[in-house]
Amino acid sequence: MAGSTVSYNEATAPAGVRLYAIGDVHGRLDLLQNMLEQIDNELNRDRPADWRIILLGDYVDRGPNSRGVLQELIARQQQDSRIITLVGNHEYGFLDFLAKPDPTGLFMQFGGIQTAQSYGVVLRRPYAHGIEESDTGFRETSAQLQEAVPTAHVRFLKRQPRGCFAGDYYFCHAGIRPGIAIERQDPNDLIWIRSEFLNYTKLHPKLIVHGHTPVSRPDVRDNRVNIDTRAFDSGVLTAFVAEGKQKRFLTTAS
Repeated sequence: MAGSTVSYNEATAPAGVRLYAIGDVHGRLDLLQNMLEQIDNELNRDRPADWRIILLGDYVDRGPNSRGVLQELIARQQQDSRIITLVGNHEYGFLDFLAKPDPTGLFMQFGGIQTAQSYGVVLRRPYAHGIEESDTGFRETSAQLQEAVPTAHVRFLKRQPRGCFAGDYYFCHAGIRPGIAIERQDPNDLIWIRSEFLNYTKLHPKLIVHGHTPVSRPDVRDNRVNIDTRAFDSGVLTAFVAEGKQKRFLTTAS
């Protein structure tokens, strides 16, 4: 890739700005609130000149309280615009389901039933052979979910950006396609890419901070940092903190 590149050790946050990036939440409102409390305590204690809290997407599915996570993030953003929420592939799966319920799509296959339960709806799967009564149950409960999700939640999900720059960092949900300028990335790659990005060992124009691919602990490489520690079942939510050239991690566990 032509132009300058950035390594982990050399990556620098914007002058006077402390950056916090929070990995995939997946319905774990308890962990999100604990993490935000940790961050609030640090900000109140240290009083940095400026700060940003960047969430890397996948707020819904799998965990028990997706509704509460969205409500928390909406309320937080209303209080302070320095809280930045990026979109993940599970948000798009949720939106796709609300627009056109599909029993075989991402939402139903990967934790959408738990998301529906957080809105008070028990989604009924159709049987494999399409028994009419079962199909009717799926249509009825899908319609109940469409009715139960507040317009404010849909509006929130639809307006999230897919990435953001800050100093030597680029934050996104899944990663970038190597060899293509960040400004020209395919939007789908930013929320879906895996192997082409994860297996690439050369430096990028920015240090990429991402989630999407679960790891047991923060995965620090010379060209990227993965902080998806599978909060929905590990009970561990991770945040990456950068200030100047200093870097560290925060965790909260259930």
